[in-house]
Amino acid sequence: MENARDAEQIQIYTAYKPLLFALAYRMLGSVMDAEDVVQETFLYLNEKNPQGIQNPKAYLCKMVTNRCIDKLRSASKKREVYVGPWLPEPLVATENQGDMPELFYTQKESLSTAYLFLLQQLSWVERAVFVLREVLQYDYEEIAEIVDKSSVNCRQIFRRAKSSISTFASQDAEDAVRPKQPVEDQANAIVEQFVQALASGNMAQLLSIVKTEAVLYSDGGGKVRAAIRPIEGAERIALFLFGVLSKVPSGFSFQMATVNGQLGVVSYQDRQPSNVMTFHVEDGQVAAVYLVANPDKLRHVAEMGV
Repeated sequence: MENARDAEQIQIYTAYKPLLFALAYRMLGSVMDAEDVVQETFLYLNEKNPQGIQNPKAYLCKMVTNRCIDKLRSASKKREVYVGPWLPEPLVATENQGDMPELFYTQKESLSTAYLFLLQQLSWVERAVFVLREVLQYDYEEIAEIVDKSSVNCRQIFRRAKSSISTFASQDAEDAVRPKQPVEDQANAIVEQFVQALASGNMAQLLSIVKTEAVLYSDGGGKVRAAIRPIEGAERIALFLFGVLSKVPSGFSFQMATVNGQLGVVSYQDRQPSNVMTFHVEDGQVAAVYLVANPDKLRHVAEMGV
């Protein structure tokens, strides 16, 4: 009996861990916190009898959602005094991990820094309902059971959340008729041109591929030097980045990498990650740059190695 129970727990762990991580990471924007939540959930489940749970998927998602909300509540005061913009912890794929399907789980676009950044505008319940519906494709009855709301209420919450992050919501109709691969290839090419222009010091080229009204968000968390306010405008962004590059000491290097499912840049100082840069490409130009330099958010990158 014990072996049968262990086998069932392993089966549940294998089947639902990617789903639960996908939910927790999008809720929290932190790799380490998401991993902790998933681990705590399975440890709790081990103390229960899985055979007595009629719907393990809904049960586990409800536990993870509640634990995520608890973490967000406890972190809310820290967010209020956070120095500068807050950006999600980057997910960087190593060469042998490819696109890390176990981390992305579904809808790779919903893992982008830009998408996760917009999710932060939502309340905790709105975020849970939106992720469960938009990303994980749950029906409203299932969501209602997870968040302890009526299905009608969940539908209203979802509509409100979707209108709040209309930057991505407005793309749904286009995505249904437009192949994603060419769009992704174009975005990658723009990012490569951006990095080439930055590395070569070509101001004109950089300005030609950055939107006039683009914004750069820099997250140092008060731990390292970073812009404490968003930098607005293509020229100001270019001057800021060229200024940063002009001051890097010896031992600096960078490499292109898959970051949150999209092409990004990881910079190193003496082979230790110093920052991760990601982009939002819109209409063939860079519309936003996200620079994470907070060392607390690079620990996971350091563990993956160079």
